[in-house]
Amino acid sequence: MRLFVALDLPWEVRERLSMLAGGIAGARWVDPDNYHLTLRFIGETPPHGAEEIDHALANLRARAFELTLSGIGTFHKGGRTTALWAGVEKNEPLEFLQSKVETALQRAGFERERKRFSPHVTLARTDGAPEAKLAAFVQAHNLFRAGPIPVGHFTLFSSRLGKEQAVYTAEAEYELA
Repeated sequence: MRLFVALDLPWEVRERLSMLAGGIAGARWVDPDNYHLTLRFIGETPPHGAEEIDHALANLRARAFELTLSGIGTFHKGGRTTALWAGVEKNEPLEFLQSKVETALQRAGFERERKRFSPHVTLARTDGAPEAKLAAFVQAHNLFRAGPIPVGHFTLFSSRLGKEQAVYTAEAEYELA
């Protein structure tokens, strides 16, 4: 199983994000059903590993909180823009939850995440899109805001790669206090 831990988004927020999609040739827009905020990508995991992850996450304790999406940005690799995303305002409870997830997974035997946590919602994969169009899109939408969004749980998802895009399935939800 290919697994990751994320925050699911309410449908109203998904709709607002989906209204941003379009207008950039070569961009592969994420389906609104797949919008989420990744807390930790785990990757390929055998069934017994998934059980260990579930147990570790079920014992995690953190408080419910709110978050606000704010701004649009891009990720780059090798001099090319690879993704377009909606950002998240600085949020201590979110950072705390992500830290607890990371610690729980390390205790379950998984290696530490090497990438720094950068909370975002991916809107599009952009490896084939013109840089000038991407820059114009970011500039046109940099004041985007959505929230506050109540966060009362986090989710363990599985990801199955498909022809067009991945299919995400919620495997378990974990309530926040």
